[in-house]
Amino acid sequence: MDGNIIGFILWVIFGCIITGSGIIAFFSKKAVGFWANTESFPVKDIKGYNYATGKLFILYGVIFIVLGLPLLGDQNTPYIIFSILGIMAETIAIMSIYILFIEKKYRE
Repeated sequence: MDGNIIGFILWVIFGCIITGSGIIAFFSKKAVGFWANTESFPVKDIKGYNYATGKLFILYGVIFIVLGLPLLGDQNTPYIIFSILGIMAETIAIMSIYILFIEKKYRE
């Protein structure tokens, strides 16, 4: 199997793990944590908060997978820069959306 295909398969698996985390958030009874190694703030509407956070994780995972498409190109393709810069922009955007909208709306 070609190395590019193996790399893309691993990229997709990681994207599916993130998307799966979003799906699990939909069915969670406790408030889902967004930040690693920290406790969640007091939430006033746990179901709505988990739904919003789950949608955010699913969106992140799907865009993550799409940004991995340049991995299927040639070995030294210049389009890989779109993956690198895209992931950085996507991560900053998702943190901003969480802080500005979700955390503000559901903080007790």
